[in-house]
Amino acid sequence: MISYARQNSEEKLEAALPPAEDHIAPAPRVSVQAFCDTVETAAAVQSAGEDRRLGKAHLKIQMGGIGAAIEAYRSAPTPNVIVLETDGRTDILAGLDQLASVCDPGTRVVVIGRVNDVTLYRELVRRGVSDYVIAPIGALDVVRSICNLFSAPEAKSVGRIIAVVGAKGGVGASTIAHNVAFAIARDLAMDSVVADLDLAFGTAGLDYNQDPPQGIADAVFSPDRVDTGFIDRLLSKCTDHLSLLAAPATLDKVYDFGAEAFDSIFDTLRTTMPCIVLDIPHQWSGWTRRALISADDILIVASPDLANLRNTKNIFDLLKASRPNDRPPLYCLNQVGVPKRPEINVGEFAKAIESQPIASIPFDPQMFGSAANNGQMIAEISAGHRTTEMFLQIAQRLTGRSETKKPRGSLLSPLINKLRKK
Repeated sequence: MISYARQNSEEKLEAALPPAEDHIAPAPRVSVQAFCDTVETAAAVQSAGEDRRLGKAHLKIQMGGIGAAIEAYRSAPTPNVIVLETDGRTDILAGLDQLASVCDPGTRVVVIGRVNDVTLYRELVRRGVSDYVIAPIGALDVVRSICNLFSAPEAKSVGRIIAVVGAKGGVGASTIAHNVAFAIARDLAMDSVVADLDLAFGTAGLDYNQDPPQGIADAVFSPDRVDTGFIDRLLSKCTDHLSLLAAPATLDKVYDFGAEAFDSIFDTLRTTMPCIVLDIPHQWSGWTRRALISADDILIVASPDLANLRNTKNIFDLLKASRPNDRPPLYCLNQVGVPKRPEINVGEFAKAIESQPIASIPFDPQMFGSAANNGQMIAEISAGHRTTEMFLQIAQRLTGRSETKKPRGSLLSPLINKLRKK
């Protein structure tokens, strides 16, 4: 629902009164980028970023208005929310049309303008603008506009759940999950959380070099306490955009759960995180089956042998039957090319599954072993390695950003690339 700000003298008088702050729900953990034309608006947005209700939002402010936004998103993914300031009427409509060509689906747009006209409002509605606010604005106007995008009854949850599971034990599914989540957070700049669901033997804490005192076990054993504040206290910060909901990795309890044991945790994470990566252990129970089926996107990790082929096929068949209106799960092959090990080649594997793998990650014990023992990601060990690029490609496919925009190269780019390789 797009709100249209109309301010006559009476409305301006009401705006000067103390606002009813309790009607503004806090925004979830989303990314917001503002492109301002005036210093006054930039100051208001900056002040809004310090408001408690935008405490979880990742706010970035730039000058230059819609023109700067168009240039910025030619070579970068768009955030959850874009705030645009404009002082014209014709420019904003033409600019929005250009912005649409470089904007990712699902991005919400808030326009701050100075034209109070119903015709303009209708044109903005037709172009899908989420909110239109009349300048001059204050910090609370910005807070209200952004928060209302996600608190309205018809607003969709922003969280995308990605489930990663191994077709067989020991295929490196957890390693893939952690590195892909790192790529989503670092390279796609999406606020993300990794939920390590292998409570007894989870390795996410080791891989990210974290040892939090609390984690997902505290939530699953206290379902009545689960809310956004409680989950937020359990998260361990790994990077600016990546958090961890760690497993205890202890054997002092038996981790038997009902099928719906994790529902409240996942639902809460959806309201606070744009991207949730579930590291699902290789076991078959009611809750693991439910977690897979209810995820937005699924990645199966397999090695190129017969047992993995059978299990991958079984998982594929189950998920396609249980999720007829969703896209089929994705899978990747890991540990490809182990010396002296007979393998099923990629073509035969893909023919049996009736789907091509999105990546075939080569066996590299030296690099993966060093990363695991040092508590680092592959991108931290070797940023330019081919496997690092594979993790980014997997992240793009899973988040729906398979066509990530890249800067246009100059005529000298091929020559420069050849010189770099020498």
